[in-house]
Amino acid sequence: MTQETVHVAIYDTMADWEVGYAIAHIRSPEFQKMPCRYQMKTVGRSLDPVTSKGGMRLLPDLRLDALEPEASRMLILPGADIAMTGGIDDFAAMAGRFLASGVPVAAICGATAALARQGLLDRRSHTSNAKAFLEMTGYRGGGYYQDRLAITAGDLITASGIAPVPFAAEIFRKLDLYGEATLTSWLKLYQDQDPAGFYELIAESTP
Repeated sequence: MTQETVHVAIYDTMADWEVGYAIAHIRSPEFQKMPCRYQMKTVGRSLDPVTSKGGMRLLPDLRLDALEPEASRMLILPGADIAMTGGIDDFAAMAGRFLASGVPVAAICGATAALARQGLLDRRSHTSNAKAFLEMTGYRGGGYYQDRLAITAGDLITASGIAPVPFAAEIFRKLDLYGEATLTSWLKLYQDQDPAGFYELIAESTP
């Protein structure tokens, strides 16, 4: 089976915890409908290491200018301290290329502000940290704002920075990573912190 590639953008000050649930479980074959269907690749502005907000040094697999939407199944954009000041606008511009090509984009926290700066939320349902947070970008999509932790609208997934688990769940649905019963159990474990979810996952994966 040829693996499909999910790309995750990495840049200095990126909020590593916001995408941790998503990328770790995409990478892990446990409980998946088609184990090992996806591989993860990191995308940086250059091939130089970047330092996350948590102080981790991360090495990009490829440069942003070499990324092609047609070679990707999804682009995931974490938030970052530099997002509100235009520091990831080039990644947001690439997200626009992805959406124009019909390839999904998932953005959380400050990355939604970067999308707003590009006009990508002006006509799409979306969420973020707060409506006022996006209004600071001067965007014109306030009428499409949804007061939710995470939302999928077509090929665009957006989420609040306090919602890494709902964000991951929306990504999993879009990638068809788990069956719906499995995803319900996954959310019971990771979102509701109910240990019963773990036992349900084990039961569902036992032949």
